[in-house]
Amino acid sequence: MFIKENYILNLVNLRCPDPIMKIREKLRKIKKNEVILIIADDPSTKREIPQLCLFMGHTLIHSDINKIPYQYLLKKGNIFKN
Repeated sequence: MFIKENYILNLVNLRCPDPIMKIREKLRKIKKNEVILIIADDPSTKREIPQLCLFMGHTLIHSDINKIPYQYLLKKGNIFKN
């Protein structure tokens, strides 16, 4: 499976809660079904990004949390209005 991202969001060196705040800010600006590649090194993102997707109705397409920096491929959903 190959999915091309529309945006790359580099959150390296940011610590909680900043990564989640930056992701939410970006999600508000993009269109439904667009994809963001998120690069982060904060261990809390391993828990927070899946929770954000679940809570806000977005899709976590893929995550690579076996090495730093972590990478997440996130697709903006449409379950809730932003």
